[in-house]
This record gives sequence, C-alpha cells and structure tokens, in this order.
Amino acid sequence: MRREHFELTVEDIERIREDDPRKPFVRIDFRGPEGLLTERLTGPDGDLLAASETDVAFRLREPLEDETAEGVVAVTNRVTGEFVLELNEEADDVLRFIRAAREYGRATSDDEEGRYRVEIAIDGEVLVTYDKRTFLVYDPDGNLLRSESLIPSGVEL
Repeated sequence: MRREHFELTVEDIERIREDDPRKPFVRIDFRGPEGLLTERLTGPDGDLLAASETDVAFRLREPLEDETAEGVVAVTNRVTGEFVLELNEEADDVLRFIRAAREYGRATSDDEEGRYRVEIAIDGEVLVTYDKRTFLVYDPDGNLLRSESLIPSGVEL
C-alpha cells in the first residue's frame, strides 16, 4: 500500500462549544488494491481489529518549529506493532485536530467514550469505526512529544 492511496478528511475541529460539543472526526479513505487494507485490519481470529487493538500516531519528518513541517499519520496494530496504514499530512493540520480532541475531552469530561473518532473506509464504504482516547506525536528522532500528544490522564507511557 502506498501513502498516496489514502485520503484523509476531518470534521468538527472548530472550537468546541461547551453547550454543544462535537467529537472531532477523521475519515481515512483507501483507494488502492482491493483486499490489502482489510487483510491488515484483520486479527488472527479473523475478525476486524477493535479500537483497543489499534494505536494512532503522528511522526514528524521535520522539526516542529519548521513552518511547513510535515509528517506521517500511522495506524498500527497494538498487538504486533505492524503498520496498518500510513499517510502524509501537514503537522499544523494534525496538531489542530489533536487540540480539538483535547478540548472536546475537557468539554465533555467523558473519557470513556473517546476524544475523537476514526473511520476507515475503502472506496467510500466504511470498514471500521474507532473511538480513540490517545494520539501520540513523535519528533523526527522518534522521541515522544508529550505536550503535543493526546494522552488521557492516568495513562503512563
């Protein structure tokens, strides 16, 4: 799978209003070889991976101080550590999404339902939907940027 096979769109990232908070939402649509993404999203039991079996992260390719910094959004299999998918995105866009998810969590105080939603689709057909609480951000050297990451309180990394 190539990064160019993916298209990412987001919704509900504008400032979260406390009277009507909306969970930030990201849709990742795959338009590539049939079956490949489904295979990577399938666990050893033959079922699609659950939200608890996946992680979402962003790895910068340039320092965050660079105004045009870009990086790679990745969804990985938490059990095996294997990449399910990767796609290129601008750092400002990803960090704005993470800030919106953080604000949503503060506005709702309900960490169990997740702070954002990820929907993975193939040619427009939804394959899986995950409610997630964590979104880790790494610098180009692979060091965790705690202040930029979305990490629920009480979680120790």
